[in-house]
Amino acid sequence: MRILHVGDRLGGRGGAHWHLRAVVEQLLALGHHVELVVGAVEPGVEPPCRTHLVAGLEARERRPAPLDGIAGAARPDVIHLHTVVNPAVLDWAAGRPAVLTVQDHRYFCPGRGKWTAGGHVCAEPMAPGTCAACFDDATYFEDVYALTAERLAAAGRLPLVVLSHYMKAELAAAGVPAARIAVVPPFVHGLDAEAAPSGPPCVLFAGRLAAGKGVRDATAAWRASSVELPLVFAGTGPLRAEIEAAGFEVLGWVPHARLAAVFRRARALLLPSRWQEPFGIVGLEALAMGTPVAAWRSGGVPEWHPGGATLSEWGDVPGLARALRAAVEGPRATAAPGFEADALMRRLTAVYAGATGLPLEDRQHQP
Repeated sequence: MRILHVGDRLGGRGGAHWHLRAVVEQLLALGHHVELVVGAVEPGVEPPCRTHLVAGLEARERRPAPLDGIAGAARPDVIHLHTVVNPAVLDWAAGRPAVLTVQDHRYFCPGRGKWTAGGHVCAEPMAPGTCAACFDDATYFEDVYALTAERLAAAGRLPLVVLSHYMKAELAAAGVPAARIAVVPPFVHGLDAEAAPSGPPCVLFAGRLAAGKGVRDATAAWRASSVELPLVFAGTGPLRAEIEAAGFEVLGWVPHARLAAVFRRARALLLPSRWQEPFGIVGLEALAMGTPVAAWRSGGVPEWHPGGATLSEWGDVPGLARALRAAVEGPRATAAPGFEADALMRRLTAVYAGATGLPLEDRQHQP
């Protein structure tokens, strides 16, 4: 099968961009012809296949992106869009055999990821009267809401892939027919199973250092837990200076090649996301490396988390503290079942076949 992947950029940071790379490399290993089109390649990132640069793919608003020439030369059986929110590109893809992976809330939530300004989980579908309460500036709200609605309308014309049943339910609530949405979770990719610990035992927070990721909740739960291991942060973001000023060790952004060693060091991973996690790939990776995960029920997290004493209710800091103590005092974790790469790639290529309108076996044997 010939597949043209389209993304805003090829990067080494963030679960969404690492998932794009994982899918591309897995398809190449399976013998498919794969090319990539992105708006930019981050410094130090080596493209895994033939890669084209096209301005406009990284745009968050409607902006032209000249893709016809590349698509004509590549002759793809299917186009797979990732991390692209430019409505002009979504409209372009809707006229071709194409699939869109929705990895975050930007298609159905103009705010903070189904987390309200009042500090509560948003259980309401997108609507002007509901969403306006999360904004202080009415003009800005109107602009963002209109752009989100435009993305949603464009996405509704494409077959969609989402990473969790939570995301499928949210898109269906926003008006996308459920039959057009396939759930294909991510898989663990690129971690060294034989990695040695990179330092002494600790409790780990891994991710963007921002309020939506629950950074302050992590520190509060760690203090309340009385766990004697230090809390270490792997990541960067707007709260980094605050965390460092409080005396915590901050590793900065850890390249994926070194992440396994950090997981090996950790006795537990803290995952107290305030925004509703589309999936939470860092938790799946931690489990694969034997690191228990103390988490809140946030978005798609319960779909891979083993549950029990290490999973607490969203927003419950004392409960998270108890979950952390249970994780530290309990046994090492085991990999979550049902997220094997081979099975998930078969599911994805079946989605591709459906988008082309031809049986999968016919596409597999085309040059």
